[in-house]
Amino acid sequence: MRIGIFGGSFDPIHNEHISLAKQAVDDLGLDKLWVIPAANPPHKPWRVLTSDEHRLGLCRLAFAGEEKIAVSDYEILAGGTSYTYLTLRHFKELYPTAEFYLLVGTDMLRNFPLWKDPEEILENCTLAVCARAEDEDWASREQTEFFNRFGRNFVVLSYEGKDVSSTKIRVLAGAGLDITAYTDKNCAAYIEQNRLYKVKGGAESLSLQKPTRQAHTLRVARLAAERAASLPISERKAVQACLLHDCAKNLRLDDPLLKGFVAPKDCPPAVVHQYAGEYVARTAFGVDDEEVLSAVACHTSGKENMSLLDKLVFLSDLVEEERTYPGVERLRQLFWQDIDECLLQSLKDTVGYLKKSGQPVYEKTLAALKYYEKEQKGE
Repeated sequence: MRIGIFGGSFDPIHNEHISLAKQAVDDLGLDKLWVIPAANPPHKPWRVLTSDEHRLGLCRLAFAGEEKIAVSDYEILAGGTSYTYLTLRHFKELYPTAEFYLLVGTDMLRNFPLWKDPEEILENCTLAVCARAEDEDWASREQTEFFNRFGRNFVVLSYEGKDVSSTKIRVLAGAGLDITAYTDKNCAAYIEQNRLYKVKGGAESLSLQKPTRQAHTLRVARLAAERAASLPISERKAVQACLLHDCAKNLRLDDPLLKGFVAPKDCPPAVVHQYAGEYVARTAFGVDDEEVLSAVACHTSGKENMSLLDKLVFLSDLVEEERTYPGVERLRQLFWQDIDECLLQSLKDTVGYLKKSGQPVYEKTLAALKYYEKEQKGE
């Protein structure tokens, strides 16, 4: 008997998960494939997952009618951090004579030596690897390295994954956009009906923006969500703040939504929209989360003593993938390595550029630079 194990957050499950699972059944000749939503994935310590009930429900919808694919609540019922070696022990007890395969992507394959008890995992199963955007020689290189490390081989699935992620779906759903291109239609309907990822003001903000600005906003939100996974920060707040950050960018100051708004004195025109955005989010959209509003209100200028959310939104706006300016690649590297170092470098670059081009430097930006230079020196 051949049993497959396919674990993950599945928050939410999407078309790539579904296609991979079905192809694995065929490629490996599986008698049963168990799809197992994790309780708390060890590689996402700060991520607050959608409820167990909803993630299980979505997985069951996705594989309804698939005779050889079943959804297990083992890891959710076990609670705590979900470790693969423990899951395999459990299923080995259920199927003591079965041959086991563990489905992983190439990113997980490369991180496999860092997993808890990888040797025990390999005693109980063979890794079945799905490639995504790899060159044609990747398998031979990885096989050699893997065998040298563990004395075992893995198998390669014929399915090649596409660029779809649960993070992207959460951002799109948060903004009230259609996600049926990325997940099963029944799952999409379930997500919409239960408002699983909806954030207040997200859809309204996009409705005020031109198409190119909308695309930028979604890129910023996705980047912030991806980075938030490794930070002690709420992904939902990060997505909300990013979806709101440019909500007033395309508004004229005489727009009815800005009735009563007064820009701070001596605020440069390029910075006004951050304050106008905070005003619209608060008064028109009913957003009352002060952390989120703060991030919107300083996302262009920065300020002294920024919160982690302030920093994340400020930097995600600066380094999203379609930004092109001298020094952006260096900032992108720092963004993933050290948020504080990235912030300081970005402030230095901004102030240096403005001075060099003869433009005035906004007092809050200058104050932010001085504040973080002192902080770096420990003053």
